[in-house]
Amino acid sequence: MTGDRGRAGGHLGLGPGAEFDRIRAIAAALGPAAARLGDDCALIADPCGTLALSTDVSVEGVHFRREWLTPEEIGWRAAAAALSDLAAEGAETVGLLAAVSVPADAPAADIVALMRGVGDAAVSAGGVVLGGDLSTAPVWSAAVTVVGRAERPVTRAGARPGDRVWVTGALGAARAALDAWRRGGEPAPDARRAFAHPEPRIAAGRKLAALGARAMLDLSDGLGGDAAHLAAASRVALAIDLGLVPVAPAAVAEAHRCGLAPARYAAEGGEDYELLVVLPPEFGDRSAPDLQQACGVPVTLIGWVHDGSGVRFSSRGAEVALSGFDHFR
Repeated sequence: MTGDRGRAGGHLGLGPGAEFDRIRAIAAALGPAAARLGDDCALIADPCGTLALSTDVSVEGVHFRREWLTPEEIGWRAAAAALSDLAAEGAETVGLLAAVSVPADAPAADIVALMRGVGDAAVSAGGVVLGGDLSTAPVWSAAVTVVGRAERPVTRAGARPGDRVWVTGALGAARAALDAWRRGGEPAPDARRAFAHPEPRIAAGRKLAALGARAMLDLSDGLGGDAAHLAAASRVALAIDLGLVPVAPAAVAEAHRCGLAPARYAAEGGEDYELLVVLPPEFGDRSAPDLQQACGVPVTLIGWVHDGSGVRFSSRGAEVALSGFDHFR
């Protein structure tokens, strides 16, 4: 709910959905008590640049199950989800704070292991653990607040007609792991790694910002839902060709098992933590290999920006209705 676009009660730059209706209602109730909301991070002017702040909570039974993940993986995953918001702003990492809640009988060794995972994620992104809190609760949870600094912050609000839409990496592997566990199976190694050990695209986000990215967000709730937030914030229309969407190999196999087209399966998945980025027309196909060489992650053209509003997904010329993850749907 943090961000840089629209005063509270005004234009928040959020797409449709029950979860986002609640955020709009919260913003309206806060009124002048709130700063600007609706982007991946809150942005605060600083003598050394712009501070970027965000928070993310990971709750047992909602975001993970302990029978699926080790305590270290739970900690890494919780921290990576929050760090991904810094990547979406093109920010470098300063550090993070972790507020951890566990049942009173939780083994101390497991709590320590969870925080080791948090710390490993922070260090991998160029930061440190700045502090936190520890409390008891009925289930395990970790609320992670990240602090970053951006030379040129990239919000969701800068896309212009004529720009092009790109995405880093490949989509759908985290959903493939989740679906495998839910049907009582064991995920493919690549799918399990994507779910348990996501990599925040900090380096790619900073490079994309330096290359003139107009707008950017991370795909935490799936391309099918998150693209609408970027379109709403920028007040433009997006046209995305599902035939161009890069699909993780593990997602292809799981999609066929579910009887779904792989691109649709991947686009409606969540927690990929890849970056959806709008770049000016001069960023062309010849620029993409240079980005991959610099950051170790590919970037793929998947769509275009037009006048209008909303997102149009298509496959082989036919329009396709997609959705993303919504906590309250």
